[in-house]
Amino acid sequence: MHITDQLEQTWQDRALDSIINIVRAPDGDFESIGELADALGDRQSLQKVVELLCGTPQGEQAFQKRPRLGDINLQKLYSLPTDTLGYAYANHMLKNNLKPLYAGHVENNLQFLGAHLTETHDIWHIITGCNTNILGEIQLEAFYVAQLYFTRFWLALLAKNLVKATIYDIEVSTKYMDAMAKGWLMGKQAKPLFGVEWNLLWEQPLENVRTSFNIILSDTCE
Repeated sequence: MHITDQLEQTWQDRALDSIINIVRAPDGDFESIGELADALGDRQSLQKVVELLCGTPQGEQAFQKRPRLGDINLQKLYSLPTDTLGYAYANHMLKNNLKPLYAGHVENNLQFLGAHLTETHDIWHIITGCNTNILGEIQLEAFYVAQLYFTRFWLALLAKNLVKATIYDIEVSTKYMDAMAKGWLMGKQAKPLFGVEWNLLWEQPLENVRTSFNIILSDTCE
């Protein structure tokens, strides 16, 4: 077997193992999610995501500037008017006992892609209206797939949920498919969220921000 074929087979085996492990793990298990992200973070597919995101002025500018959220004062955001993006984000984080994530230093576009998505994940929850329960997570995962194109990681998370439903709880399959379909459609009709400098929008009314990105909420997330 050619060395390239051997490496491809090794990568595929590792990817399959990580998917099997996350199927067996409880929902929300961060260790298995991290292993999945590492296994599926191949340079070729990530580079395709970068190239497609650069196809919009917003995406191209984001990779040039590499904006970061920086330090976030949740208490300060929580003191904003209750209709603002900043308040909604702070309320979400404090209510769920979450802390803003900082992904560390970045030196290239692939690192920035991962860092930006990590740091803004909870903001995407707020913008899309997706809850943090399993249906909300599935809908947001489908939204990511619609917006990020060749993303093995988010597609694998969707596949994981379908496999778990098939094996462990077939009765949830219709709800899962509904959430997936609604998230996909929301992501396709929305303007790109990648590269937005959210920290410039904290004081804006949340509904105005959603309207500006053509976010049409679905009752699945509420």
